[in-house]
Amino acid sequence: MTTPLERARRYEAERERSISEAERPAFHLSPRVGWMNDPNGFSYYGGQYHLFYQYHPYDSHWGPMHWGHAVSRDLLRWEYLPAALAPDAPYDRDGCFSGTAVTLPDGRHALMYTGVAEETGLDGRKRHLQTQNLAFGDGVNYVKYEKNPVITGKDLPAEGSPYDFRDPKIWMAPDGSYRALIANDRLSARGERLGGQLLLYRSDDLARWQLLSCPAQNPGRLGRMWECPDLFALDGWHALLLSAQDMLPEGFEYHNDNGALCLIGRFDAATGRFEALRDQAVDYGIDFYAPQTLATEDGRRIMIGWMQNWDTCGLPQDDAPWFGQMTLPRELSIRDGRLCQRPIRELEALRGSEIRFDRVAVENGEVSLPGVEGRAADMEIEIEPEGEIFTRFAVVFAQDAAYRTSIGFRPRESILKIDRKFSGSRRAIIHQRRAEVRHDGGRLRLRLILDRYSAETFVGDGEKALSATLHTTLSAQGIRFFCDGRARVSVRFWKLDL
Repeated sequence: MTTPLERARRYEAERERSISEAERPAFHLSPRVGWMNDPNGFSYYGGQYHLFYQYHPYDSHWGPMHWGHAVSRDLLRWEYLPAALAPDAPYDRDGCFSGTAVTLPDGRHALMYTGVAEETGLDGRKRHLQTQNLAFGDGVNYVKYEKNPVITGKDLPAEGSPYDFRDPKIWMAPDGSYRALIANDRLSARGERLGGQLLLYRSDDLARWQLLSCPAQNPGRLGRMWECPDLFALDGWHALLLSAQDMLPEGFEYHNDNGALCLIGRFDAATGRFEALRDQAVDYGIDFYAPQTLATEDGRRIMIGWMQNWDTCGLPQDDAPWFGQMTLPRELSIRDGRLCQRPIRELEALRGSEIRFDRVAVENGEVSLPGVEGRAADMEIEIEPEGEIFTRFAVVFAQDAAYRTSIGFRPRESILKIDRKFSGSRRAIIHQRRAEVRHDGGRLRLRLILDRYSAETFVGDGEKALSATLHTTLSAQGIRFFCDGRARVSVRFWKLDL
């Protein structure tokens, strides 16, 4: 009898033959087939980076969750491996949802994930019971633990909801024991939602867990339910990444109602408490959610996220062979109390010959620069006013007679905006996002990374990032520079060779 995992592996191996490399992003990971959302199990194991992902192989729309799997040696060139998990047990029959990975002392690769099983209550309502489960493997094949689930609703505090209890972040503590940080929603006795919380569990053997603490609670200011927690030390601080549902905007923060945020503060391992001192959005663009991080052997903290927005998932057509992609992996740092991010340095090895222009005048119109074009490129841009400060400067890309996307800078308002209204979308989705940026009298440095179906903009030395997916036909290769007023632009441009 064919198991659900065998069926998924057989299907993806056959179906991927119909998807050419030219139909995919050049260096951003997309699903082997079908649907992709959250990154899972981002880890270094067996001399390779492993990235699993939420996966519905049979359709380009969301469906019963599997775990897709890919590996890379440089975080840019990915090789697909067979699907790692499929919903095939009573506790995960409706989906193997998000989780993380850890390497065990005996050399095995351990996955911890949320299993979902639909149940019908006495009132006739259907709910998704969520539990935490284990699978052990060798980097290719994984076997679910025979005593799953290992953390259930019985292990929750009084207000904890067993129906919103998910996304374990697992790590090994210095004493060799394990920790699992899990997102949970709180419910009143009458079933009213009270806001998200994080629960910290401890285990000596991964099988038996005890609740240690509630490191942080959300009273409702930062969305409602928290998802996908990730906690790590960085540059003398602790950073707590979260993905929050139903956030309200605050100034220029949190404009994606389902978006990723970072709390910066102090984590006390002895008490299990996290003291948040500052908070911020992780990405200020349109498409970013559910980031995970890992520590590299050379000491960097690398983050990758799902480059999509839950409110834009109506984009794929029914006949699309795949949907969803990951962001470019990013190196993290904390400077002046803020999370900063830059493209991984490995990207520079893909650069072709440099094309350089210094202080080109752009005055009340557009200019193009010879050789500066394409949809797989790395571009460093420095903008400066010429005389009186200009009203608006824009970098326009993925452009032809019908299509264009732009990054626009308005120095008088200190605003940077991504705009993809004319990128080819046929849906009434989110097309613009704005971020407040610091600049020196109109001088601003940007780095723009283009792949076939995405654009990621980094401000200054990584103080802010704006990510957006594009569905523009690949024949739109133009790049131009526009100014309302007078400015000069310096450009260093590299096509990326893969």
